[in-house]
Amino acid sequence: MSQPLQVNGERLWRTLEEMAQFGATPRGGVTRLTLSEEDRLARDRLRGWAQEAGFHCEVDRLGNMFIRRPGRNGALAPVMTGSHGDSQPLGGRYDGIYGVLAGLEALRTLNDLDIETERDLLLVNWTNEEGARFAPAMLASGVWTGVFSEAFALSREDKDGVTLGSALQSIGYRGEKPAEAFAVHACFEAHIEQGPLLEAEAIDIGVVHAAAGQRWYEVDIQGFAAHAGTTPMTHRRDALCGFAELALAVEQIGFDFAPDGRATIGMAQVTPNSRNVVPGAVFCSVEFRHPQQEALVKMEAALEAAVEKLAERLLEVKLRCIFDYAPVHFDAGCIARVEQAVNALGYSHTRMVSGAGHDACYVNRVAPTSMIFIPCVKGISHNEEEAISPTWSEHGANVLLNALVSAAQDK
Repeated sequence: MSQPLQVNGERLWRTLEEMAQFGATPRGGVTRLTLSEEDRLARDRLRGWAQEAGFHCEVDRLGNMFIRRPGRNGALAPVMTGSHGDSQPLGGRYDGIYGVLAGLEALRTLNDLDIETERDLLLVNWTNEEGARFAPAMLASGVWTGVFSEAFALSREDKDGVTLGSALQSIGYRGEKPAEAFAVHACFEAHIEQGPLLEAEAIDIGVVHAAAGQRWYEVDIQGFAAHAGTTPMTHRRDALCGFAELALAVEQIGFDFAPDGRATIGMAQVTPNSRNVVPGAVFCSVEFRHPQQEALVKMEAALEAAVEKLAERLLEVKLRCIFDYAPVHFDAGCIARVEQAVNALGYSHTRMVSGAGHDACYVNRVAPTSMIFIPCVKGISHNEEEAISPTWSEHGANVLLNALVSAAQDK
C-alpha cells in the first residue's frame, strides 16, 4: 500500500450511535449487562450488520461471536480484532463496543475498496468482559484461552441466582462450537483509554505495550467493640482507627511506586457501625496494580509491613491475597505494526501501559496481540458521562484497519 487506508468515519459514528440505543439511559449512558435483553438486541444488530456486509457469524458455547471476512487462503491462521459489547450498570456507550464496531468498520471498508487479504479477518464480540453481572471479569475470553473451564463459566450466577448457562439459553446465544482457542496469526484490540493522559497531552493514539498486573487482598481487622462514652482512649482497641492508618499506608504505597503503580481500598465494612460504639471490626479490600511483577512483590511486602504495624494498636489482622493477575507484555511484532500504521497516517502517539484488564490480555497468552487506545473526555469511563469525539473514533479505526491489513497480507 502506497497510501494508508481510511475508514468511513461518518458510518462508524452512525453505527456507534445506533448501538448506544440498546440499553440507553436517560443521562446518555448505557446499561447493557451481559446476556440481558439489551445485550441480545445489540448482538442481533451486530449480526445483522455483519450479514448485510456478506460476513458469516458463528457463536460458540460461551456466546462469543466470531464474524469472518474470508481471505484468499483459508488454510492460514486468521487475523483477529474485537472487544466486548456488555457494559457496567449506568456505564458509558463506548467502553468495549468501540473496539467491536471499529473492527466492523475496518471489514466494511475493505469491502468498499474491494481489497482482498491473504488471510481471513475475524471480528470477535467476547461475552462478559465487564463481570458486572457474572464474576469474574473477562470470563469468556478466559475460557477461550484456557484460564477457566467452560463448566466453571456456565455455572456462574448473578445476584438473582441465574446462571450464565441459562442466560445464554434464554437469549438464544449458546452456540455449538467449543469455546477454545484456535490458531490466530495476530490480534489487535482497539479501546478507549479510560484514563486522562491522551486527551490531556493532545495525543491521537496510545500504543499499548503492556497491561498492569493486579493483586487483590481481603483484610480483617479485629479490635474490641466498646461503649463510646465510658471507654477511656487509653483502653480502646479501635478497629476503625487501625483501618484509617492502613488506608493511608496503602495510599502511600501507590505514591511510592508511581507513576505506574496504583493502590486502592475500594470497599470497607465497619462493625457494629453504630454512632456510640467504638468499632470492633473492619473488613476491607486492597488492590494493587503495576506493569512490573517485581514491583507488585514489593508493594505486597509494604502492605504486609503496614499490617504488622497495627499490632501496636493491639489489633489482630488477617491478610489474604484472593487474586493474582500477572502483568501482560504485548507482542513486539504487533506493537510494531501499530506504530507503522500510526506513522503512515501522520498521527501523534505514545507508548502506554493499560491500567485496566481487557480481553486482549488473555488472548495474548495464545496469540501475538497488542492494543490501540484512543482518548476519552477527561478520562471518564464506567460512567454515563463517558465520551469520545468522532475524530478520535475515526483515527483509532484507521490505525486498526492498517495494522489488520499489514498482518493479514502475510503469506
